[in-house]
Amino acid sequence: MRRRLAFHAAAYAATLVLIAGLPGGLAAQTSTTAAVSPREAMREPSRSSLAGDYLAARHANVGRDSASASAYYRSALKGDPKNAELLEYAFYAVLADGDIDEAVKIGERLLQSDRNARNPNVRLVLGVRALKQRQYGQARNQLGQAARGPVSDLIATLLAGWAQQGAGDVKGAVDAIDRLQGPDWYGIFKDLHTGLIYDLTGNRKEAGKRFERAYKLDSSALRVVQAWGGWLSRNGQRDEALKVFETFDAALPRHPLIRAAIEQVKRGEPLPRMVESTGVGAAEALYGLGAALARREEELSLANRGLAYLQLALYLDPHHALALLSLADLYEAMKKPELAITVYSRVPAESPLRRNADIQMSLNLDSLDRTDEARAQLGKLIATHGDDLEAVMALGNILRDRKKYEECADVYGKAIDLIKNPTRPNWMVFYFRGICHERSKQWAKAEADLKKALELYPDQPHVLNYLGYSWIDQHVNLDEGMRLIRKAVDQRPDDGYIVDSLGWAYYRIGNYDEAIKHLERAVELKPMDPTINDHLGDAYWKVGRQLEAKFQWTHAKDLKPEPDELAKIEQKLKVGLAEEPSTAAEADKPKPAGQGAGQGGG
Repeated sequence: MRRRLAFHAAAYAATLVLIAGLPGGLAAQTSTTAAVSPREAMREPSRSSLAGDYLAARHANVGRDSASASAYYRSALKGDPKNAELLEYAFYAVLADGDIDEAVKIGERLLQSDRNARNPNVRLVLGVRALKQRQYGQARNQLGQAARGPVSDLIATLLAGWAQQGAGDVKGAVDAIDRLQGPDWYGIFKDLHTGLIYDLTGNRKEAGKRFERAYKLDSSALRVVQAWGGWLSRNGQRDEALKVFETFDAALPRHPLIRAAIEQVKRGEPLPRMVESTGVGAAEALYGLGAALARREEELSLANRGLAYLQLALYLDPHHALALLSLADLYEAMKKPELAITVYSRVPAESPLRRNADIQMSLNLDSLDRTDEARAQLGKLIATHGDDLEAVMALGNILRDRKKYEECADVYGKAIDLIKNPTRPNWMVFYFRGICHERSKQWAKAEADLKKALELYPDQPHVLNYLGYSWIDQHVNLDEGMRLIRKAVDQRPDDGYIVDSLGWAYYRIGNYDEAIKHLERAVELKPMDPTINDHLGDAYWKVGRQLEAKFQWTHAKDLKPEPDELAKIEQKLKVGLAEEPSTAAEADKPKPAGQGAGQGGG
């Protein structure tokens, strides 16, 4: 399981959950583009290169390949330079790819067409470009035409406020932001950014009022905590600053930025201002909304507003570590590990977040089957920082995914040694080590770890499932084992893997009718899982439904099971089901990231 680190880069946490459903803006622009396969693109070879470029660009867009989409759309424009539709598609592809200067050029051409003369997204990009060039009057003019809908209204107003501050009109900037009316979640952005404007321009008293007000709205928002705690540290309130940071650390432990802040305040050093220039302030606004939107859009397409805002933020502030992490995280969600690695490598070496970027880079390298590189990178981190629990866990997860069970058990053991007093959040490391012990046929050690995981987290469904099934598979503690599995199913009735475990447990104790009932339900929940279909075939065979059994085995074979399981399925298709014991915890084998009881689901 390639699990995210314990913290998430998005700064505004639960305050912005409602944004996900908001309409309009960039997300509406190209999401209707139909998928075109390479085969379809080649059906009419007599077409001109313009048509070929267009089809190739659309295919790249569907595949979330912004670089290729950008290149093909721009090539198509050479054949039809005034085509408004091509210009619009090219604009969004180039913007998604992060080439803001080229997006400006295409956007300016797009505005010359009648139907796009007021395109708010182009106006936003032109406004950001003007901000970068410190042409603050022009920025305000463009941004004034960029508002359309709740998210667009907010970002345009915040950016225009920063442009006004850049022009020296602090009062006008704050008044403009204060006048903006909208949903309740506007409040945290308005207070944070007016506070940042006051702080940048030396009005400490008003900055403090705004930061404190934002903190009262949401004390769990990372950037608000940083702004308020930092202000307190610079204004003679060291103990209050520590309280703010330590409260956050108690709720979300070990965030690198917060830990670095705590250490600095304890040394008696005031924290720097979060924003040191107009451009960085504008980048912060784009980052805040971009991080909140990026993975909450309905479609993770190249038209994702969060992706566009993050690229614009990095255009203004290329070293914004949190924006880089958020962009890389979005690329991971889009299943673009190569792009994620490139972005992670841009996180500044001096940033407290660089270590986390290196860990995530390693996980992405492993996903590309560059496991040796991943292990080497994590090994360097662990050698440099022996107490780096996240790095040790990441290495253990890679080894477990690669079925290096004896090695992963040793690595998880090192992680456990770093935990002085295990608490509920530490259940997972014991669970994972238990899996590795069980896979390497060290059941006594596995059972002890699984029991410890349940001691820390008594109702954890995946641990209940794994331990319960393992007992039943070994024909020990049968009643207790079934109780644990039923308890897991009660908590996760729609988890196909856990329901499969219950069905397979009934199969193992010979109750085939009850097994079929649950296995059929599991197949409904996870119809494309080869193991579950294989299990249902076995259960059908046991009750004499041989035709249905062979159908399920054939289907399981077509779903590309692991090689050892494929051999067993092919043998059953030839001669039927032989009477033989199953392997321990077969129903809970490691599944791809995020799937199945064997992956922890955490």
